[in-house]
Amino acid sequence: MNRYEDQLDFNQIRTWPLAGRHNLVTLENMADPDKDRSPDWNPPGLDDLVERLRAARAGASPIIWSLGAHVIKNGLSRYLIDLVRHGWITHLSGNGAVSIHDFELAMIGGTSEDVPTAIEDGSFGMWEETGKHMNLAIRQGWQAGLGYGEAIAAYIDRHPDLFPHRAINVAWQAARQGIPATYHIALGTDIIHQHPDVDFAAIGGASGIDFRKMCVSVSRLDGGAFLNFGSSVIGPEVFLKALSIARNLGYPTYRITTANFDLIDLGDYHQPLGYDDPLYYYRPRKNIVNRPVSRGGKGYHFTVDHKVSIPALHARLVGSGQEAAQHG
Repeated sequence: MNRYEDQLDFNQIRTWPLAGRHNLVTLENMADPDKDRSPDWNPPGLDDLVERLRAARAGASPIIWSLGAHVIKNGLSRYLIDLVRHGWITHLSGNGAVSIHDFELAMIGGTSEDVPTAIEDGSFGMWEETGKHMNLAIRQGWQAGLGYGEAIAAYIDRHPDLFPHRAINVAWQAARQGIPATYHIALGTDIIHQHPDVDFAAIGGASGIDFRKMCVSVSRLDGGAFLNFGSSVIGPEVFLKALSIARNLGYPTYRITTANFDLIDLGDYHQPLGYDDPLYYYRPRKNIVNRPVSRGGKGYHFTVDHKVSIPALHARLVGSGQEAAQHG
């Protein structure tokens, strides 16, 4: 029996040009740390976290930022890039959607389609240029021995005419600053997996290289920090596995700071929960805030929108001397 006889023919998938798409996020409505006023946000625990980040930076320990796609969709790329440039992020990680929105902004200056209407006729995610160029970038990078994030940055670098807005691309800017931007992919979750040009072997292989890079950063995390912004599954799971590997190999990773930023209110997030409580199954609570610091360090959770937390942290860490003085 032909083992492929029950599979759909991806070569028959219809795609549409990006030129006709309405983008919810554009360069014009993205946030800008040079122009926008910093939010007045100073919840309990933030002062302590900021001091721990300053200590990590002073001690040359990693400060890893894990992202969900809404960080990019909320137009916060410029803040991330500025934090990278100033040394407040030493490793960026995200899921596949993070890389896609970042890629589209560099290519066309816009991203984020209207999903509720597009899913009705099967046009959701079927964008020719996004799928074509991202899959090609990953495949070429994988063949050259690169990880997913590095492959995308290299492709953008090789084709400047295709990416007139590359200065806003987080992966490309991270590569220019010499820090890893890694992407941890669940196959079948991203719009480029719907494209006729998809190469799942290349995607898996390149993402596997990125996971190894994450393991290196986590193995050096003693004295450092891991911050998660809105990734409820991929980020927490990748971090916990990388941390287990690092400790299995004998790396000291117990003096660490972890923090989770999300809209979900966890209440007293250090208290044990039973299986009958839905919050028990919220991965960041266990995998980021509590379990990694059971033998030392400290974990935090902040209930907040990314449009508040990231600009506020930027002001505290990168802001002028006057801003820093105002915040103690």
